Amino acid sequence: MSAPEHPRVAEVARLLAEAGAPGELRVLPADVRTAAAAAAALGVPVGAIANSLVFVVGELPLLILTSGAHRVDERAVADLLGVERITPAPADFVRRHTGQASGGQHFGDVAPIGHPEPIGTLVDVELARYETVWAAAGHPAAVFSTSYDELLRLTEGTPAEVASAVPAAAEAPVCAS
Repeated sequence: MSAPEHPRVAEVARLLAEAGAPGELRVLPADVRTAAAAAAALGVPVGAIANSLVFVVGELPLLILTSGAHRVDERAVADLLGVERITPAPADFVRRHTGQASGGQHFGDVAPIGHPEPIGTLVDVELARYETVWAAAGHPAAVFSTSYDELLRLTEGTPAEVASAVPAAAEAPVCAS
């Protein structure tokens, strides 16, 4: 599959072009399922991988884009938002609110753009440490390059401290939900 052949990837490519985003689309090997594996395939630090994670806050979706070197600290994010808790969204909720399938096992399941309705988005401030950030492009094997500032602009996201560090040896799945 070349990146634009998949309908979701083609949609992401179209949206990026319309937004004037100069990023590059890449197709990764099919076995890339973790931030560490995506980073290795791209030749970048694991922290430069933006994981797209969808959570439920009350009855609303919340997209959190966190560095591949981190895990979302659900308690800290709930405190930041002033709510009792946030919970990882089930696949049907993700599809309903993003228009994208989530197998919950792949890096690229849910792109941070192209949702049917705007979704509140928090973007991990740690991603700002990297000149180039790689985000999901709507298919488990597709990613696009961008900058932290561009990611904020594209998603209309809010910079936030959302995560705790992942131990260096950990290869946590970089799923979309």
